[in-house]
Amino acid sequence: MPEDAAQIKAQRLSRISYLLYRHPRGLKASELAKLCNVTSRTILRDLRDLEEMGIPLWDGDCNPPRYSIIAGYYLPPVHLTLDNALALYLSTRLLARYADNYDPHIVDALSKLSTILPEPIAESVQATASSLMNRQPNETFCRVMSALTLGWATGRKVRIRYLTAESDAERECVLCPYLIEPSAVGNSTHVVGHASHVDALRTFKVERIVEAQLLTESFEVPENFDGLALLNSAWGIMFGDETQEVVLRFAPVATRRVKETCWHSSQCLEDTADGGCVLRLWVAHPEEMRYWILGWGPQVEVLAPASLRDLVAGEARAMAAVYDGEDVG
Repeated sequence: MPEDAAQIKAQRLSRISYLLYRHPRGLKASELAKLCNVTSRTILRDLRDLEEMGIPLWDGDCNPPRYSIIAGYYLPPVHLTLDNALALYLSTRLLARYADNYDPHIVDALSKLSTILPEPIAESVQATASSLMNRQPNETFCRVMSALTLGWATGRKVRIRYLTAESDAERECVLCPYLIEPSAVGNSTHVVGHASHVDALRTFKVERIVEAQLLTESFEVPENFDGLALLNSAWGIMFGDETQEVVLRFAPVATRRVKETCWHSSQCLEDTADGGCVLRLWVAHPEEMRYWILGWGPQVEVLAPASLRDLVAGEARAMAAVYDGEDVG
């Protein structure tokens, strides 16, 4: 599907969803077609697409049927203070930097948010929404996220097909989504939950999920599951039961920038005699810090663990070889 056609369809699906919400007694396909300026056949295809995206529809026992969205799918209104609005504005700016693709749900949310904000903030939020509309659509990601979100919100299992990290091979499992979490590493989104194929907790990168089907079978999140506490052990998204101490020594020129940010909840900073500093923290998978460390260039040295020091040193040597014109394979 051409980019323009995909974007037009995504906007139409968003509008149909909104119209169905605004008409709890339902609308006929012919009425939706007139409101959206398309044929009834197109509307029926769109309704099937909405169901595949995880939006729960019902059709009344009448002829022709009337379509609407099952009660409770949309959230009730909330009242915001100006400080609340500022917090949401800052979140939208981060979201704009984080989102790689055009997502009609994000654009729709920002457009609605802009209608209730003071004018100067509203203009910036609307500009953010407009900028996102110019990005490449990713219908697969939108469908997958909708199914996972509804599964998470309603406690229903989701059957997923996904690409493995090591190859393009596809695998399938039934997932109980316990938590959806963004990651700054690669601007990615992850879902954490119980996976049927291993009968254990697993993390899946949403961008690698090629299909997600919402099931009728329900699940309950275990009482001892604390997703946020679990992720406290992670630098990004890779959590674990055991952590390792990471020790980094920063040069004086980098010290102020290091101290300006709390990089991890476990961190501890120590000043050094030369004006530099040592950053200590405990994470489950230190290798996840590799590219963040490399971003500091020669202003940082890994002191521990040895495995991370060797990993970063190897990357640094390979980078130097590239700029020296050597063949690194």
